[in-house]
Amino acid sequence: MEKEPHKDKRWVWRGLILVIVALVLAAVLFSFRKYFHRSNSSDADTSQVVDKYANALSIAMQFFDVQKSGKLVNNKIAWRGDSAMGDGSEVNLDLSRGMYDAGDHVKFGFPMAFTATVLSWAILEYGNHMNMVNELESAQESLKWITDFLINAHPSENVMYIQVGDPKLDHTCWERPEAMTGKRPLTQVNASYPGTDVAAESAAAMAAASLVFKSIDSAYSRTLLKHAKQLFKFADTYRGSYSISIPKVQEFYNSTGFGDELLWAAAWIYHATEDKSYLRYVATNGNTFANWGNPSWFSWENKLAGVQVLLSRVNFFGSNKDISTEASLSLQLYRQTAETFLCGLLPESPESTSQRTADGLVWVDQWNPLQYSVASSFLAVVYSDYMLSSQTSNLYCNGKLYEPTELRNFAVSQLDYILGDNPMEMSYLVGYGSRYPQQVHHRGASIPVDANSNCSDGFKWLHTRHPNPNVAVGALVGGPSLSDTYTDSRNNTKESEPTTYNSALLVGLISSLITSSSQVESFVKN
Repeated sequence: MEKEPHKDKRWVWRGLILVIVALVLAAVLFSFRKYFHRSNSSDADTSQVVDKYANALSIAMQFFDVQKSGKLVNNKIAWRGDSAMGDGSEVNLDLSRGMYDAGDHVKFGFPMAFTATVLSWAILEYGNHMNMVNELESAQESLKWITDFLINAHPSENVMYIQVGDPKLDHTCWERPEAMTGKRPLTQVNASYPGTDVAAESAAAMAAASLVFKSIDSAYSRTLLKHAKQLFKFADTYRGSYSISIPKVQEFYNSTGFGDELLWAAAWIYHATEDKSYLRYVATNGNTFANWGNPSWFSWENKLAGVQVLLSRVNFFGSNKDISTEASLSLQLYRQTAETFLCGLLPESPESTSQRTADGLVWVDQWNPLQYSVASSFLAVVYSDYMLSSQTSNLYCNGKLYEPTELRNFAVSQLDYILGDNPMEMSYLVGYGSRYPQQVHHRGASIPVDANSNCSDGFKWLHTRHPNPNVAVGALVGGPSLSDTYTDSRNNTKESEPTTYNSALLVGLISSLITSSSQVESFVKN
């Protein structure tokens, strides 16, 4: 019997509808699977490693080895050797370890402690990324090289040695650290000559590091935490800036206040101990020190933006159990100020900062300008990952909404600029790419290993126009001018001198971007 024509059409339409529904369902499932796989699978991260950033991280990590003082262990830098072996001997302390801060040979405790705090934070948030590219162990070893020094520099509860060497004497010499023969006097803070800023920063460093080593060496972790608590108590009890107590430090690492370091230290000790008294401290003292609503640039001298992002972690992931109303309200204020800071970083935001070069690099100061762009970018990615992990969809910026990916894109733009996507077409990370600074302001790198020169006649190596004979691999130089230009000269100190704290911030930034997407886990249970 012949089929009716209208029945054929009906079956055709039904078939088409089923096909369309199947395709739509497949697309939805694929999208969901892709999102879920990206957000929650560590295996996905492994397959999505960004090669150029993995390479950059392996290079950046080496600058810590370049800067090490003391008896070198498993030395990876061919032109470096043992140095400053007698540091601390006049007071029967071993202060030989630690790191030189920049291109000279003084060990400045204030920026060194900040280096350790930031490196700890980077490991805590992105240690899994470092491990993917076999750099986690190196990061931990470099951190311990600093914390070993900090432990020995704190021989009693109210005494902290915060500097080894005299910078004025040091700057009358241009020599390799291995060849140093001059006196290296010690500087300390104590109850009579307080240094709340440097003591609190050291407390923050040791508290953060105690979390890093908690599962690796529990005894060492407990030692670090004991020192952190003692130093915080010392810093808070005997309040005073080390720049006022010891005026000679003002010329090099001058501190303009200590409130940010007290909050920074309390926040880190809270994370390390889960002791709510430290959370109450940041709540109670926030009115005095936090400067809520007024964002500031994150740096070795000002920790407020870091405090705000770190305490936002508690707001994102912490439990409200046993947290007072005052503490809860203060956490909201810290987070709101963090978001005001972050809104300023986004180029399209109504609150966008004007402190940028024409090519988009965040640029705050002519001295060591990259510190600010790297520090800001690190905080941006950390906060972006907090948003993703807590399923927070948007950042509100004065009437406009921005997704976490836009914070990440900002950070990527800054890092890519540093690695060579800039008007100079050069990398500011020494050793990365085919073109990078050749005349880094760095004593050890500028003097041939076999040179027979002393303290005074070594200045010929400063003034020569030849490239450094030794590559300060991993150094992040100060960076370009506001006009996006760079003068490659050792005498151009503000642009050509690298620092360990720049490197710690850069390691954190690169580690955060090692994979094409990432999420953080709570490194403590709040």
